Amino acid sequence: MQRLEASARTVRVGRFQFIDFARGIVMAIMAWDHISGFWNSYHGGGEGLMGNAPQFANFVWFLARFVSHYCAPTFVFLAGTVLAISTAKRLGRGESQWDVSRRMIIRGVLLLLFEAFVVAPAFGTSRYYFGVIACIGVCFIIFSVLRRLPQNVILALSILIVLNHPYLRLDWIPDDTWWGWYARLIIHEPGRHPDFAPFTGLYPVIPWLGVMGVGWAFGLFLSELEASKVRELKAPLLRVGVASLLLWFAVRLANGYGNLLPRQGNSLMEWLYVSKYPPSLAFLLWTLGGMCLFMALGLQLQAWPNFGTGMTGFILALGRNPLFFYLTHLWLYRMRLPGTMRPFTLPLIPTLVFWAVGLFVLRELCVRYEAVKRRHPNSLLQYI
Repeated sequence: MQRLEASARTVRVGRFQFIDFARGIVMAIMAWDHISGFWNSYHGGGEGLMGNAPQFANFVWFLARFVSHYCAPTFVFLAGTVLAISTAKRLGRGESQWDVSRRMIIRGVLLLLFEAFVVAPAFGTSRYYFGVIACIGVCFIIFSVLRRLPQNVILALSILIVLNHPYLRLDWIPDDTWWGWYARLIIHEPGRHPDFAPFTGLYPVIPWLGVMGVGWAFGLFLSELEASKVRELKAPLLRVGVASLLLWFAVRLANGYGNLLPRQGNSLMEWLYVSKYPPSLAFLLWTLGGMCLFMALGLQLQAWPNFGTGMTGFILALGRNPLFFYLTHLWLYRMRLPGTMRPFTLPLIPTLVFWAVGLFVLRELCVRYEAVKRRHPNSLLQYI
C-alpha cells in the first residue's frame, strides 16, 4: 500500500504509447481470430479444454489459430497494467481510496453485463457464458480489495499463481450440480457439459488473476518512471521477451511441468500446440514473451518522427480503445442477427480481405468514439 501511495505522488508520465501499440497489434490479431471463427469451417479452438487437443485440418489452419494466442494474455496483462497506472494517477490527484475502489467495482460489474448482453449473443452462447470480458470484470472487482496489499506481495502471489495453478484441485466443490459445475469453471476449471449446457466458460478467474497481477506490478513500476526513462525500457523488454521464449523452449523440451498438453512428437505443430484453456506455463511464456517484444518494438518506433501517423497511427487508434473495439468488432464481423445460423462459409483469402476491410471500418469508429468520449468525459463512456 505504501508503494502505491508513493507511486501516486511520483506519477510523471502521460499516456504510454508503446502499450497502446502492443495492444493495438493484438486487437487486430484478435479480430482475425473471431472473424475466422464466424465464417470458416476449418477454424479450430479449445486447446486444452477439459484436457482435449482438437485437431486442425492442416498446418496453415493451425497457424491461423495459433497467432491469436497472443491476444488474451496481452489483453489481461495490460488491463492490469493500465488499471495500476490509472489508480496511481487518481490517488495522485487526491481521489479517496473508496472512490478508486468504487470505480473498479463499477467497471467490473459493467464488464459482466457486457459479457452477458453483448458478447455472449455475438458468440451464440447463453448469457451464463463466462468469457474473457467477464473474467477481467471479476478480476477488477477482486483488485478493488487486493490492490491494498504491498506491490511485492501482489507480484509474489501472482507469480505463485502462474507457476502453480495447475495443481489446484476443486474436488470439494460438487460437479454433478449446475451450481457446482458453474462455480468450478468460473474459479479454475474451464469447460462445457451437456447436462449443464447454459453454464459454460473458457476463462477461469484464478489463472488469469495471476496474469493481471503481474501486469499490475508492471503498471506500478511504470507509474514511478520519469518520462526520460521510459524509452530505456526497450532493452529490458527485449531481454525479458527473449528470455521468456527461451524458457518456453526449455519447458516444451522437458515435456513435463508447465505443459498441460505434452508434446506427442517433434513436429513443429506439436511444439507449438499449447494449452490455452486453462493457460499453461508454456502458453504464457510464449505469449507474454511475444507481448514484451511488441512493446519493445513500440518503444523503438516511438523515436520515429512520423510515429502516430500512417500504419502506427492506425494501430494506436485500435489500442487506445480496447473495450470499444472488442464490443464493436464482434457484431461487425458476425454480420447477422442473434440466433441466426451462418448462411455460408468463406475460404481463407476472402476471410483475410473481409478482416482487413473491417479493420479500416473499426479504426474509423474508434477515432469517432474517442472524439465523443472527449466531449463527454464524465459520462458512462469513461468506463468503456
